[in-house]
Amino acid sequence: MNIQYAKELATALCIRWERVVLTPYLCPAGVPTIGVGATYYEDGTRVTLLDPPITRDRALSLLEYQLSTIYLPDLIKLCQNIDTPERLAAMLDFIYNVGGSNLKISNLRRRINSSQWSCVPKELMRWKKGGGKVLKGLVARRSSEAALV
Repeated sequence: MNIQYAKELATALCIRWERVVLTPYLCPAGVPTIGVGATYYEDGTRVTLLDPPITRDRALSLLEYQLSTIYLPDLIKLCQNIDTPERLAAMLDFIYNVGGSNLKISNLRRRINSSQWSCVPKELMRWKKGGGKVLKGLVARRSSEAALV
């Protein structure tokens, strides 16, 4: 499988849905965030609203680090049956958005590990709430992920 291609697709999805924001802000869930949806830096330090702005290059570097070092290894460990770069990209965008602990306990993971790919889009669409409310942006994001599986 072409992992580099999957990471490029996932990067594009993350940028599309998270946007690139160079100053700290609160995400819809109320968490301090910077760059392309980053809530912490490479050393594990949490983003705060008092952090200085970063450059676009720094934002993309942070995204690359997190996708490659944290989320891809987590995803591969949790979901062994991902068989195409497109599916890997979709699930990498998903885990970047919701985190590994949420994927670990999900029916989505069970469907993937059982190779029940026809059920995956429906499972993805269950993850459309932020702060207890259905968010149009999450509905659209899940739809774009589902289109890749």
